[in-house]
Amino acid sequence: MAFAETTLSSAVALTDKSIVVASATSVAAGRLVLIDQEMMQVAQDYSSGTTVNVLRGREGSVQSAHVVTARVVHGLASDFDAPAAQTSVTYPLVRARQVVSITATSTLALPVAGEDLMVILNGTAAITLTIPVPTTDMDGCELSLVANGAAAHVLTFTGGLSGAGSGYDAITINATAPAAFKFVACNDLWLVYCAPPMGGTVTNIIGSIA
Repeated sequence: MAFAETTLSSAVALTDKSIVVASATSVAAGRLVLIDQEMMQVAQDYSSGTTVNVLRGREGSVQSAHVVTARVVHGLASDFDAPAAQTSVTYPLVRARQVVSITATSTLALPVAGEDLMVILNGTAAITLTIPVPTTDMDGCELSLVANGAAAHVLTFTGGLSGAGSGYDAITINATAPAAFKFVACNDLWLVYCAPPMGGTVTNIIGSIA
């Protein structure tokens, strides 16, 4: 057999027991489904249709949320790579990561301790996303924020980045191009990962230390 590919027609929440796909061609009970880094299996009660009951977090993968239009690859177990017979395989420790899509002004629901969070700002109008102060047990949690470039979205950090107050609490994202930002929780604060300043022309980007 061979892999088949489609996309999600609607977002999948962390606890959902079914997915909705754009095309159900080749979908059948027992097939494995890969979305982002989570492996699922089509439930035995599935017979037809684009709403597919699934068993989540299969093959040792981490159950997580998935955004609408995410790529869906499915096939038989034999289609996926597997270790050779009598081969000892050591799997790395996988940290849970949740992915959420936000389309309207709101306050972010923080991830649980030990979990990272990726937020995709998908609104066509400007979104103001308020980001609460992280809790003490969230030390080491990473927060990634991705803007779609459709509007000048605003990230507002309660208490300011690094606890610096109201002068350092808002990031307005350029409305003409997608952009991504990454932060880490430490000592009840959100700290931004710093990179060298970028400058240059349309065809050349130069990284430098200011």
